Amino acid sequence: MAVPKSKISRSRRNMRRSHDALSLTSLSECPNCGEVKRPHHVCSACGYYDSREIIDTGSSA
Repeated sequence: MAVPKSKISRSRRNMRRSHDALSLTSLSECPNCGEVKRPHHVCSACGYYDSREIIDTGSSA
């Protein structure tokens, strides 16, 4: 069974965890409606992706 030979200091433990932080998601503006959306995803407001309507949201009725 693996048992640590000595105590890991707080500094060394925290240095190991320095890459575990969550990063903020990047956002871009939809060229069709101007809403904020995730890049390379269909816009949830208008349903457009790459100047094509993918999902009919019924907002044009």
